[in-house]
Amino acid sequence: MPRAWVLGDDVSTDDIIPGRYLVKRSPEELGKHALENLLPGFSSRVKKGDVIIAGKNFGCGSSREQAPLALKGAGVGAVIAESFARIFFRNAVNQGLPVMICKGVKASFSTGEEVEYDLVRGVVRNLTRGIERKAEPLPDFLVSILRAGGLIPYLKSRRKE
Repeated sequence: MPRAWVLGDDVSTDDIIPGRYLVKRSPEELGKHALENLLPGFSSRVKKGDVIIAGKNFGCGSSREQAPLALKGAGVGAVIAESFARIFFRNAVNQGLPVMICKGVKASFSTGEEVEYDLVRGVVRNLTRGIERKAEPLPDFLVSILRAGGLIPYLKSRRKE
């Protein structure tokens, strides 16, 4: 079962992947350095599918596509935040990293608690405490992009049709 990693407000793209690693190309290489300044050792402790739970304005700062790639490369299954910087939100979808807006979500979780979410229905559950929160469901076209693995795979699949 995915676990929560709780972060605060205004987590910037520099916090997600420090600028000195932007020369790395693969998501796996970037993932080794994800959140290393905020959560030292994160990349060695995160398990595939774990979920970032955050406060307001997640992904603020520069528009680097490497930020969602680093999280995806580290094994993060989704980011659920009270709000996102718009460019991060769209970059995450384009890179195939599920994102979801859920007001008050940060107060409903502590790091290590079990998470379940449904992008289509807009539901986030803390299974450890038995809390369910209503989130903003994603539009069908964004869910289709995420299911395809990102914008490029989505467009390639549409071209074949």
